[in-house]
Amino acid sequence: MQGDFNIKLNDKLYLKDPNSTPIGGKIVIEGLRLLSEIGYESFTFKKLSKEVPTTEATIYRYFENKHKLLIYLVDWYWAFLEFQVTFHLNSIKEPEEKIRKIIDLLVWEDRANTFFSHLEPKSLYDLVIAEGSKTYLSKEVDVNNKEMLFKPYKDLCSMIAQIFKEYKPNFKYSHSLASTLVETAHFQHFFMEHLPRLCDFSESKDTEELKSFLENLVFGTMDRG
Repeated sequence: MQGDFNIKLNDKLYLKDPNSTPIGGKIVIEGLRLLSEIGYESFTFKKLSKEVPTTEATIYRYFENKHKLLIYLVDWYWAFLEFQVTFHLNSIKEPEEKIRKIIDLLVWEDRANTFFSHLEPKSLYDLVIAEGSKTYLSKEVDVNNKEMLFKPYKDLCSMIAQIFKEYKPNFKYSHSLASTLVETAHFQHFFMEHLPRLCDFSESKDTEELKSFLENLVFGTMDRG
């Protein structure tokens, strides 16, 4: 099944909604591509303006700074992932199978070409793995949190935590385990590609091994707790 995915994100992420104009949409699309290619540290609006192409001043009419653009892109990914989880879990009844499907989705199984979006989901996935933690590991985290800029991430983790509760109602660390699962899935994928001594599947680079590790982490924790 294929369909369209779109969402309106928190308006505090931008000065002007990039979805409201063709040039705004191109700024986001090229921003994703350039951030993925050169990384957050090397990324500047001056470089982005050459790729769009437009003026640097035009980009600043849409986004206050590159950090807000990064949060915008990462929030889009979390919203897309929550949408995918909701869609795939709709036909699953058993909590254990729901958890296994969530882990599938976290390591990019069963999602290619399922839904259309003006932002390429696999590129967003790669960006989140490489740069996602920089959205909240900043001095502005408390201000950004009050502005609810991390709501899509929190909503996803809350959904996962609720499913953990379905599996084991008396488990008291469901939210902690949910956020740990999401972060570990991405960190271990990053380690697999770049820091091999920090994981056990760097030689095979097999996501099935990563999934097996995550299943052991989740079920091992809840079945002991």
